[in-house]
Amino acid sequence: MRLAQLLFCLVITFLAVDVSAACPPGKLTPPEQLHLAGNSALIVTHATSFHDARFSTKRGVDEAVRFAKENRIPVIYLQDDSPGEFYFAEDCAPDYRVFSEGGELKFELAASHLYVIGGHLEMCMSHTLEDALYSWAKQPKRDLTITFFMDAIYSNGKSVEPSDPFYEDFKRFMGIVTYGRPGGEHWPKLSLLETMGLIISEQHELDYLKKVLPNYARTMPEGYRVELQLNDSVAKVLQPAAGWKPPVLRFHFVDTAIGFKN
Repeated sequence: MRLAQLLFCLVITFLAVDVSAACPPGKLTPPEQLHLAGNSALIVTHATSFHDARFSTKRGVDEAVRFAKENRIPVIYLQDDSPGEFYFAEDCAPDYRVFSEGGELKFELAASHLYVIGGHLEMCMSHTLEDALYSWAKQPKRDLTITFFMDAIYSNGKSVEPSDPFYEDFKRFMGIVTYGRPGGEHWPKLSLLETMGLIISEQHELDYLKKVLPNYARTMPEGYRVELQLNDSVAKVLQPAAGWKPPVLRFHFVDTAIGFKN
């Protein structure tokens, strides 16, 4: 029943997407000229139908960008060399557009709260996250947060393994949404929120999210307490730290930017 409900919502969402509009080519900012003000930033990694062909994250991307602008959070679009007409964000006026072939960040990240959307979760976005941690690791220790808007992040479910209790549901779901489509890596994508809907169990969801985190143990200096939080649940400590109030690195996964309070 849960899978059938997900598929129904998926069809309705797809039919509601307006794919007729595309932003005109925007000027790219050289990374060395990008200077972010404030303590927060939203990075949009490759929000393009070249990679997310069924627009599974378009509504989420648009809502996340709207959230950022309403809260005066700088918005950075990372663009690769895929055709410009495939980029589907409704907002054509980010604060910056930066070329990033593989999701890499070639600029320093001063903001202590990073919001991330786009994808590919296991590839380009993984590179974005690793570079964000690397930038933070060179700075004085302080509380840091990465917020993931899950309905705005696409993935191919690479971290779903045959031994997972939800594997058969995942395989069936992917088979349905890719039915009849041409082959190729850029087709089989789903949103991270859809993956959570297939998993259902909160403990299994947390176990899955641990798999897709950047390698903080390798990148960040010692002394950070690392936490994982799903929506408004109690944060789970992944790595304890000594001291009364150590700096915290928190990975916060949120269903959507709609109604999210900064």
